Amino acid sequence: MGTAMALGALHTAGCASLSSSSGMANTSALPARGNYLIRNAYVLTMDDRLGDIENGDIHIRDGEILALGKDIQAPGVESIDGSGMIALPGFIETHWHMWTSLLRGMTGDEADRGYFPMSRGIGQFYTAADMYVATRFAAAEAIHSGITFVHDWCHNVRDPDYAEADLRALADCGIRARFSYGIATAQTNDIPIDTADMARLLADWDRFANEGLLSLGLAWRASVTGTTGRVVPEVFRRDYEAARSLGLPISVHASSNAASAGDIVALNAEGLLGPHLQLIHGIAATPNELQMLAASGTSMSLSPYSELRIGYGLPQTGELLAAGIPVGLSVDTTALSGNADMFAVMKVILNVENARSRSEFELSPRRVLELATIEGARSMGIDDVVGSITPGKRADIIMVDRRSLNLGMPGEPGRMLVESAQPANVDTVMADGRILKRGGTLTHLDVEEVIREAAEASTAVLERANWKKRSS
Repeated sequence: MGTAMALGALHTAGCASLSSSSGMANTSALPARGNYLIRNAYVLTMDDRLGDIENGDIHIRDGEILALGKDIQAPGVESIDGSGMIALPGFIETHWHMWTSLLRGMTGDEADRGYFPMSRGIGQFYTAADMYVATRFAAAEAIHSGITFVHDWCHNVRDPDYAEADLRALADCGIRARFSYGIATAQTNDIPIDTADMARLLADWDRFANEGLLSLGLAWRASVTGTTGRVVPEVFRRDYEAARSLGLPISVHASSNAASAGDIVALNAEGLLGPHLQLIHGIAATPNELQMLAASGTSMSLSPYSELRIGYGLPQTGELLAAGIPVGLSVDTTALSGNADMFAVMKVILNVENARSRSEFELSPRRVLELATIEGARSMGIDDVVGSITPGKRADIIMVDRRSLNLGMPGEPGRMLVESAQPANVDTVMADGRILKRGGTLTHLDVEEVIREAAEASTAVLERANWKKRSS
């Protein structure tokens, strides 16, 4: 990689101190955007017009994809050898409660230790510092796994400091994200979201946006939440209308299981569906409801590992795609999904759909790869910026090393990514032209420190919550 090895001052602490009151990231701690030429990679552009390019080159300067092709001549660039690599857009994650990363392995086998009572029982004892550490831990895993965009669905905003701590972690780690502002977990349903603080953040967004990488949305409850039941109507309407008045996108859990059948009909009857709205799960959507979503332009986020683990049911991937509904893929919470592995998410989406249809050919690996990249970006309304390797878009690009025991065959690259690849195969991660992972190692975060501080925060919050571990 030549002089790019300067970026490999590996394990250099890259996150600003939580004590900073500016609300701004320490961007000087992030790797600089450079002038790069990736050479001789197998490029999966995920752009139908451009297709795949074997032995392709990608020219990137100041975070922008300038050119794509073969044998590109660009004097003065820093060359990155793509031989043996698959280059593709960074993965788009569409719904993740990142603050729950400290709760991995805590969901139990009995009703009082299930995900909802567990997250509610412990989450109310988080501090703002815990939010920072948890979100940094989740973002580090995202980068390691090749995820360059996350939808941080934050339903534990206990006061403005919590929101700012979460945003600072995202910015300090250099990832692209939407931060959706939500309730404080265990909050009663007659209390609205702090939309005044949400408006405050938006009015001063230049302080938090990390040079445009971060955007703001609403993590809405609608009429029912999974944790505390029915929301007072005037409260959920007030939250929705506040976000609409600010021009913010809205995201909501709906039709999550058989017990919530009819959610989409109710939303449609109130005129609440539309391109500004993302639904999460949609397990129980009827054919009529699917048509409502398609007609309104509402998108859907699927989180198969949490949906399977918690017993919601099987994702309706085929029906959603057949109806023309924008679909993205989700980690949801590592307290249920176990990790942030988009390769595994793609594989289970493929296999479950083909099992449901009893057909090896119902859903193709290439179609699933689209859901994790360009279609995921489309579902989040950012496909004009990222989601494909297209000149003019921002350089959110990953490189997967094919020279490993689980990949080392001359098979079709897209198929191998969905069926065989793992996060450990991700050699390089670039977000907005900054190299955040190279040679399989994060370039700007002290991984040992990130893990240690997350473990210490988890232990401390469990003690404050008086949450005793039970043997498994």
